[in-house]
Amino acid sequence: MNMPRLIASALVIAGSSLPLLNAQAQTDIQRTDLVHHALSIPGRDAIQVRVDFDPGAFAPKHSHPGEEIAYVLQGTLEYQLDDKPPVTLKAGEALFIPAGSVHSARNVGNGKASELATYIVRKDVPLLVPAKPSGSANMR
Repeated sequence: MNMPRLIASALVIAGSSLPLLNAQAQTDIQRTDLVHHALSIPGRDAIQVRVDFDPGAFAPKHSHPGEEIAYVLQGTLEYQLDDKPPVTLKAGEALFIPAGSVHSARNVGNGKASELATYIVRKDVPLLVPAKPSGSANMR
């Protein structure tokens, strides 16, 4: 992935959360791209990013063109995958998110929360696909 595409992916993630922010509490998510490398598996890339969530920050429903492993570095994050009950993880815990699974994440702790997200995804496709609004079928 070239630099403009990395920047575009980060902007999609950050921008997709803007309409869902609580007007009373300023929340924010910062994304730091760490690694992007082609794999020995044809057509696949490994991408690793650090995602920092301010208190109350929410990453709205989205999916990825491959698998994700989310490892919580600090704080407490709640993940909602498809229509399953939410899963709450604390620092040191990890979650496997299957390819195409529509999911969201929220900082439910009192302070900042951070995750290390590792993706094994299809090459040359957007890293993030925003889910359709409620009432519509979710993208898969």
